Amino acid sequence: MRSTQQMSITLPLEMANLVKTRVSSGDYASESEVIREGLRALQERENAVEHWLRTEVAATYDAHKANPTRAKPLDEAWKSLEATMDDIDREEV
Repeated sequence: MRSTQQMSITLPLEMANLVKTRVSSGDYASESEVIREGLRALQERENAVEHWLRTEVAATYDAHKANPTRAKPLDEAWKSLEATMDDIDREEV
């Protein structure tokens, strides 16, 4: 049984040129390899988001449900975030 399936796809010119450039540079042997690598990267990103949702987001939600009094009002959380961003900006200068 065949482990691949031939497909025909249509890409915007910019993407098509990117695929051709990657092949002509020698980074990839074929257009198919470029597309496969892109799909693998997409799958990895989706898996990372799913993992983040299931671990960090779910744990934070569960912690909030267990003790909602620990939650900060939105304006207080926003001020804290802005202060943190200001600190980061000052460190970069």
